[in-house]
Amino acid sequence: MTEKILLVEDDSRLAGMVRDYLGGAGFRVEWASSGEKALAMHARDTFDAIVLDLMLPGIDGLEVCRNVRAKAATPILMLTARGDAMDRIVGLELGADDYLPKPFEPRELLARLRAILRRGRQGPAADALRFGRLEIDKAARQARLDGEALDLTGYQLDLLVVLAEHAGRVLSREAIMDLMHGRSLEAFDRSIDVHISRIRALIEDDPKEPRRILTVRGAGYVFAKAQD
Repeated sequence: MTEKILLVEDDSRLAGMVRDYLGGAGFRVEWASSGEKALAMHARDTFDAIVLDLMLPGIDGLEVCRNVRAKAATPILMLTARGDAMDRIVGLELGADDYLPKPFEPRELLARLRAILRRGRQGPAADALRFGRLEIDKAARQARLDGEALDLTGYQLDLLVVLAEHAGRVLSREAIMDLMHGRSLEAFDRSIDVHISRIRALIEDDPKEPRRILTVRGAGYVFAKAQD
Protein backbone atom coordinates (compact mmCIF):
# COMPACT_ATOMS: atom_id res chain seq x y z
CA MET A 1 0.00 0.00 0.00
CA THR A 2 1.40 3.38 -1.05
CA GLU A 3 1.93 5.71 1.90
CA LYS A 4 0.50 9.19 1.50
CA ILE A 5 2.50 12.22 2.61
CA LEU A 6 1.28 15.79 3.10
CA LEU A 7 4.06 18.19 2.11
CA VAL A 8 3.57 21.72 3.50
CA GLU A 9 6.02 24.09 1.82
CA ASP A 10 5.50 27.55 0.33
CA ASP A 11 8.56 27.39 -1.95
CA SER A 12 7.09 25.84 -5.12
CA ARG A 13 10.50 24.96 -6.56
CA LEU A 14 11.60 23.10 -3.44
CA ALA A 15 8.17 21.49 -3.10
CA GLY A 16 8.43 20.19 -6.67
CA MET A 17 11.86 18.71 -6.04
CA VAL A 18 10.71 17.01 -2.83
CA ARG A 19 7.54 15.68 -4.50
CA ASP A 20 9.57 14.20 -7.34
CA TYR A 21 12.15 12.64 -5.01
CA LEU A 22 9.63 11.13 -2.58
CA GLY A 23 7.43 10.07 -5.47
CA GLY A 24 10.39 8.24 -6.97
CA ALA A 25 10.86 6.49 -3.61
CA GLY A 26 7.32 5.14 -3.77
CA PHE A 27 5.33 7.72 -1.80
CA ARG A 28 2.21 9.52 -2.89
CA VAL A 29 2.80 13.20 -2.09
CA GLU A 30 0.14 15.91 -1.86
CA TRP A 31 1.29 19.52 -1.61
CA ALA A 32 -0.07 22.42 0.44
CA SER A 33 1.53 25.83 -0.16
CA SER A 34 0.23 27.40 3.06
CA GLY A 35 -0.75 26.52 6.61
CA GLU A 36 -4.41 27.18 5.86
CA LYS A 37 -4.41 24.77 2.92
CA ALA A 38 -2.57 22.17 4.96
CA LEU A 39 -5.11 22.22 7.77
CA ALA A 40 -8.01 22.03 5.29
CA MET A 41 -6.42 19.05 3.50
CA HIS A 42 -5.64 17.29 6.79
CA ALA A 43 -9.22 17.81 7.96
CA ARG A 44 -10.77 16.13 4.92
CA ASP A 45 -8.21 13.38 4.25
CA THR A 46 -5.93 10.91 6.03
CA PHE A 47 -2.16 11.07 5.69
CA ASP A 48 0.54 8.68 6.87
CA ALA A 49 2.92 11.55 7.67
CA ILE A 50 3.38 15.30 7.28
CA VAL A 51 6.55 17.06 6.09
CA LEU A 52 6.06 20.55 7.48
CA ASP A 53 8.03 23.74 6.83
CA LEU A 54 8.02 26.09 9.82
CA MET A 55 8.23 29.34 7.88
CA LEU A 56 4.90 29.66 6.08
CA PRO A 57 2.77 32.63 5.03
CA GLY A 58 -0.29 33.21 7.21
CA ILE A 59 -0.57 30.35 9.68
CA ASP A 60 3.02 29.26 10.37
CA GLY A 61 4.30 25.73 10.76
CA LEU A 62 4.24 25.79 14.55
CA GLU A 63 0.53 26.62 14.54
CA VAL A 64 -0.12 23.91 11.94
CA CYS A 65 1.73 21.44 14.16
CA ARG A 66 -0.30 22.51 17.18
CA ASN A 67 -3.60 22.12 15.32
CA VAL A 68 -2.72 18.75 13.81
CA ARG A 69 -1.47 17.33 17.09
CA ALA A 70 -4.66 18.41 18.88
CA LYS A 71 -6.67 16.19 16.53
CA ALA A 72 -4.43 13.35 15.37
CA ALA A 73 -1.21 11.43 15.98
CA THR A 74 -0.02 11.80 12.36
CA PRO A 75 3.81 11.70 12.38
CA ILE A 76 5.29 15.14 11.68
CA LEU A 77 8.75 15.91 10.25
CA MET A 78 9.55 19.62 10.53
CA LEU A 79 11.69 21.54 8.06
CA THR A 80 13.36 24.69 9.33
CA ALA A 81 15.72 27.21 7.80
CA ARG A 82 16.04 29.13 11.03
CA GLY A 83 19.29 28.98 12.95
CA ASP A 84 17.71 29.42 16.38
CA ALA A 85 17.41 26.09 18.17
CA MET A 86 14.36 27.42 20.01
CA ASP A 87 12.24 26.95 16.88
CA ARG A 88 13.14 23.28 16.85
CA ILE A 89 12.57 22.94 20.58
CA VAL A 90 9.15 24.59 20.40
CA GLY A 91 8.20 22.36 17.48
CA LEU A 92 9.21 19.24 19.39
CA GLU A 93 7.30 20.44 22.45
CA LEU A 94 4.21 20.90 20.28
CA GLY A 95 4.42 17.27 19.22
CA ALA A 96 6.59 17.05 16.10
CA ASP A 97 8.42 13.73 15.83
CA ASP A 98 11.63 14.96 14.23
CA TYR A 99 13.15 17.95 12.44
CA LEU A 100 15.48 18.56 9.52
CA PRO A 101 17.34 21.87 9.00
CA LYS A 102 17.46 23.48 5.55
CA PRO A 103 19.28 23.07 3.29
CA PHE A 104 19.06 19.29 3.46
CA GLU A 105 20.09 16.29 1.43
CA PRO A 106 17.07 14.51 -0.12
CA ARG A 107 18.46 11.19 1.09
CA GLU A 108 18.42 12.41 4.69
CA LEU A 109 14.84 13.64 4.29
CA LEU A 110 13.86 10.22 2.99
CA ALA A 111 15.70 8.43 5.83
CA ARG A 112 14.08 10.56 8.53
CA LEU A 113 10.65 10.22 6.95
CA ARG A 114 10.98 6.45 6.78
CA ALA A 115 12.15 6.41 10.42
CA ILE A 116 9.09 8.24 11.78
CA LEU A 117 6.79 6.09 9.63
CA ARG A 118 8.49 2.95 10.92
CA ARG A 119 8.08 4.09 14.52
CA GLY A 120 4.40 4.69 13.88
CA ARG A 121 3.92 1.17 12.52
CA GLN A 122 5.79 -0.69 15.23
CA GLY A 123 4.02 -2.80 17.78
CA PRO A 124 6.91 -4.54 19.51
CA ALA A 125 5.73 -6.82 22.29
CA ALA A 126 2.43 -8.05 23.63
CA ASP A 127 3.16 -7.34 27.28
CA ALA A 128 2.52 -4.15 29.21
CA LEU A 129 4.74 -2.33 31.67
CA ARG A 130 3.06 -1.20 34.89
CA PHE A 131 4.40 1.25 37.43
CA GLY A 132 1.73 2.15 39.95
CA ARG A 133 -0.84 4.35 38.21
CA LEU A 134 1.18 4.36 34.97
CA GLU A 135 0.70 1.62 32.37
CA ILE A 136 2.63 1.35 29.11
CA ASP A 137 0.95 -1.02 26.64
CA LYS A 138 3.59 -1.80 24.05
CA ALA A 139 1.31 -3.91 21.85
CA ALA A 140 -1.31 -1.16 21.62
CA ARG A 141 1.42 1.51 21.49
CA GLN A 142 -0.27 3.50 24.19
CA ALA A 143 0.52 4.79 27.66
CA ARG A 144 -2.15 5.41 30.28
CA LEU A 145 -2.18 7.20 33.61
CA ASP A 146 -5.08 6.31 35.91
CA GLY A 147 -6.65 4.59 32.90
CA GLU A 148 -6.56 7.75 30.74
CA ALA A 149 -4.64 7.56 27.45
CA LEU A 150 -1.70 9.96 27.19
CA ASP A 151 -1.16 12.10 24.09
CA LEU A 152 2.40 11.01 23.23
CA THR A 153 4.03 11.10 19.80
CA GLY A 154 5.50 7.88 18.44
CA TYR A 155 9.00 9.06 19.32
CA GLN A 156 7.96 9.95 22.87
CA LEU A 157 6.31 6.57 23.40
CA ASP A 158 9.46 4.80 22.16
CA LEU A 159 11.54 6.93 24.52
CA LEU A 160 9.26 6.18 27.47
CA VAL A 161 9.41 2.44 26.72
CA VAL A 162 13.23 2.49 26.62
CA LEU A 163 13.41 4.29 29.96
CA ALA A 164 10.78 2.04 31.57
CA GLU A 165 12.37 -1.17 30.31
CA HIS A 166 15.60 -0.09 32.01
CA ALA A 167 13.98 1.15 35.22
CA GLY A 168 16.50 1.82 37.95
CA ARG A 169 19.40 2.21 35.52
CA VAL A 170 20.91 5.61 34.74
CA LEU A 171 20.96 6.15 30.97
CA SER A 172 22.97 8.84 29.20
CA ARG A 173 21.53 10.51 26.11
CA GLU A 174 23.93 8.46 23.99
CA ALA A 175 22.79 5.22 25.66
CA ILE A 176 19.16 6.14 25.12
CA MET A 177 19.75 6.74 21.42
CA ASP A 178 21.64 3.45 21.11
CA LEU A 179 18.83 1.57 22.88
CA MET A 180 16.36 3.06 20.43
CA HIS A 181 18.26 1.15 17.75
CA GLY A 182 18.84 4.12 15.50
CA ARG A 183 15.17 5.12 15.47
CA SER A 184 16.36 8.60 16.35
CA LEU A 185 18.39 10.04 13.49
CA GLU A 186 18.70 13.10 15.70
CA ALA A 187 22.11 14.75 15.75
CA PHE A 188 20.80 17.40 18.14
CA ASP A 189 20.72 15.10 21.16
CA ARG A 190 19.41 17.86 23.44
CA SER A 191 16.05 17.25 21.78
CA ILE A 192 15.83 14.20 24.06
CA ASP A 193 15.56 16.68 26.94
CA VAL A 194 12.63 18.35 25.20
CA HIS A 195 10.83 15.05 24.66
CA ILE A 196 11.41 14.00 28.27
CA SER A 197 10.03 17.34 29.42
CA ARG A 198 6.89 16.66 27.35
CA ILE A 199 6.59 13.14 28.78
CA ARG A 200 6.98 14.47 32.31
CA ALA A 201 4.21 17.00 31.69
CA LEU A 202 1.88 14.06 31.04
CA ILE A 203 2.98 11.43 33.55
CA GLU A 204 4.17 13.44 36.55
CA ASP A 205 1.86 14.93 39.17
CA ASP A 206 4.31 17.84 39.39
CA PRO A 207 6.67 18.01 36.37
CA LYS A 208 8.91 20.43 38.28
CA GLU A 209 9.41 17.80 40.99
CA PRO A 210 9.40 14.56 38.96
CA ARG A 211 9.08 11.20 40.69
CA ARG A 212 8.96 8.89 37.67
CA ILE A 213 11.71 10.15 35.33
CA LEU A 214 14.58 11.58 37.34
CA THR A 215 17.53 13.64 36.11
CA VAL A 216 20.97 12.52 37.28
CA ARG A 217 23.14 15.61 36.88
CA GLY A 218 26.01 15.06 34.47
CA ALA A 219 24.95 11.50 33.74
CA GLY A 220 21.50 11.33 32.17
CA TYR A 221 18.11 10.02 33.25
CA VAL A 222 16.74 7.19 35.35
CA PHE A 223 13.21 5.80 35.40
CA ALA A 224 12.20 5.13 39.01
CA LYS A 225 11.25 1.52 39.79
CA ALA A 226 9.06 2.39 42.78
CA GLN A 227 6.15 4.63 41.88
CA ASP A 228 2.75 5.50 43.34
